[in-house]
Amino acid sequence: MTKEIIIAPSILAADFARLGEEVAAIDAAGADWIHCDVMDGHFVPNISYGAEIIKAIRPVTSKIFDVHLMIAPVDPYLEGFAKAGADVITVHAEAGPHLDRSLQAIRALGKKAGVSLCPATPEGAIEYVLDRLDLVLVMTVNPGFGGQSFLDSQLEKIRRVRRMIGDRPIRLEVDGGITRDNAAAVAAAGADTLVAGSAVFRGNSSADYTGNIAAIRVAAEAARAPVLRDGPARPMQLREGALIR
Repeated sequence: MTKEIIIAPSILAADFARLGEEVAAIDAAGADWIHCDVMDGHFVPNISYGAEIIKAIRPVTSKIFDVHLMIAPVDPYLEGFAKAGADVITVHAEAGPHLDRSLQAIRALGKKAGVSLCPATPEGAIEYVLDRLDLVLVMTVNPGFGGQSFLDSQLEKIRRVRRMIGDRPIRLEVDGGITRDNAAAVAAAGADTLVAGSAVFRGNSSADYTGNIAAIRVAAEAARAPVLRDGPARPMQLREGALIR
């Protein structure tokens, strides 16, 4: 069954001087998930924020916190991000030698487990861990900085990952340079979860954010309309403190 489109604004593009207000604004503007890009200055050439920031903004919204860990090593920090309020924890296939162990650890913490692939990493890196996954994240820029341009070369990888997933209940997320102009191509390739930073936080009001999110969603849903004949699956959401689909 084809999954409903999820829009996950990345707070990396938010105004950090008023981060709590920004999270509340995108919540009200129609964000489905809140995407949290964590960078360590080691695995990627930038430093963003850590678990304490996620903990601080967790009370602002009940939306899914989709935490993308661009850090290495990653295993020592999984528990900290789980306790901070992450609902989905995504690690990079390239970040350590024991991906299967990392995914087991995330599941043991009661969280949804995801794997991210850098642009140069082939989809075969996840072949033997598919049944431990709730999400695959295909990077369509080289991780480390917001505001980069979308890499068209990754569209074929998205198609291949979609075929690999098959009927498994795994979300296919895409992150990097997503705009209203390329959302259709990304969705047509098989993505059902779109991360957008600059394209969402353009403008300075909740009304601007509402329009930006809606434009991305409309473009993506229009591209996937022919395959929605079986009806959409419900997105993961929080109800009474429990993570459900």
